[in-house]
Amino acid sequence: MTLALTTWGSGEPLVLLHGFTGAGSTFDHLREALAARFAVTAPDLPGHGSSSPATSWDDALIELRTALPARSFFLAGYSMGARLALAFALRWPDRVRSLLLESGSPGIADPAERAQRRADDEQLAELVIRESVPEFVARWERHPRLQSLRDLPAPLAESLRKRRLSNSAAGLASALRHLGAGAQPPLWDELPRVRCPVLLLAGERDAKFSDIARRMASAIPGARLSLVTSSGHSPHVEAPERYASALEHVSDNMEEISDEVRVDTGAQV
Repeated sequence: MTLALTTWGSGEPLVLLHGFTGAGSTFDHLREALAARFAVTAPDLPGHGSSSPATSWDDALIELRTALPARSFFLAGYSMGARLALAFALRWPDRVRSLLLESGSPGIADPAERAQRRADDEQLAELVIRESVPEFVARWERHPRLQSLRDLPAPLAESLRKRRLSNSAAGLASALRHLGAGAQPPLWDELPRVRCPVLLLAGERDAKFSDIARRMASAIPGARLSLVTSSGHSPHVEAPERYASALEHVSDNMEEISDEVRVDTGAQV
């Protein structure tokens, strides 16, 4: 299977991986800020948009390897996309120049917790099949972690909802079953092997993923950590200017981090 791709811009190659219920067009609101600097490739991840349903975690990584640019690129991922981006960088380090992980995780280390997450995601998968996609999306948007997205400007909020509604029930169910944190092999022990420059990005209002980012920063050699003030789980839509600035610094090997997003600029946190 070949993943559906959204491409735009010119310049250095940048790959952007969206989160659950998203699509490659998730990052379209950043075109004006990024198109002159980057040649962007943003795939519809398996189970999303126009791509086929997910079949396994390993298959998703192989599909990415096939679909993404052959030359090395800057790689940024959000939430589910951040987990895939980290796994991709570990498996094919020669393909990744530097890495931005937004609200991401290396997975769930505890086997019992991981099994419980698989069970929870299976229940959600059954729910999205049983309900209509609009009903599931409405339920998903009420998740406490997404509460900060309720303050988005109306046009951006509407485009986000429209994108979520364009997914199929079968596709979303497959992503929950095969790309969820319960299905992902945990990568905590692999973090010291990451050798490319890494920026860990999270919103200050997202306590869970801010803490995970701090823990990852302490384990990845030379990683830098930035928490975006007044943002929750989704800085790329809640604070797009600061997210674009962070991407520019990632492409500059993070010699500097914008004062607007700086919290820690070293691995000791």
